[in-house]
Amino acid sequence: MAARPENGRKNDPQRTQEDILIVATEEFSTHGLAGARVDAIAERTRTSKRMIYYYFGSKEGLYLAVLERSYRKIRTLEEDLHLGNLPPEEALRRLIATTFDHDEANPDFVRLVSIENIHHAAHMMRSDAIRDLNVSVIETIAGILERGVAEGVFRREADPIDIHMMISAFCFFRVSNRYTFGTIFRRDLSDTETMARHKGMIADAVIRYLTAI
Repeated sequence: MAARPENGRKNDPQRTQEDILIVATEEFSTHGLAGARVDAIAERTRTSKRMIYYYFGSKEGLYLAVLERSYRKIRTLEEDLHLGNLPPEEALRRLIATTFDHDEANPDFVRLVSIENIHHAAHMMRSDAIRDLNVSVIETIAGILERGVAEGVFRREADPIDIHMMISAFCFFRVSNRYTFGTIFRRDLSDTETMARHKGMIADAVIRYLTAI
């Protein structure tokens, strides 16, 4: 089954699926899995519920595809950095800056992960793709840490998953709690100077942890 031609253009199932995923990302991140409406996604993409179900199987299947696409996006960004060619500290700072900038630019990703945590990762557990995708960042960090220790730059032999969690926690919190934290402490976390300071602070905290005795 293919998308209905519009304005005489040739059908492009791959582009149609990508358009659906883009709109579905916004719909699910705004309304959650229960509140999101496939009808609304179909209307905005000029497709039909039947076509969406043909491509993704069900509403839950579409939601899972959105999660997979979101994780694939950040992992692809990381792979494009070619961090193995950089000195360990520079490589780690580059990775942290990329994570920081990604989360700032993609609040939908942060909301989706928060929603999936509400569901106790029930849908994510069904995805081998998400597990496989996230192996790469751990391998990348492990390589940086090993090189750092071997070169005497890092003095602590840290668990790469712990370091990944540390980086993710700092960057994720700024976006996930932006409005509550900002309201309580009357601080705009989207302020340019604040963002620059926090990006440096996060990198310094991770590096100092690794260089401490």
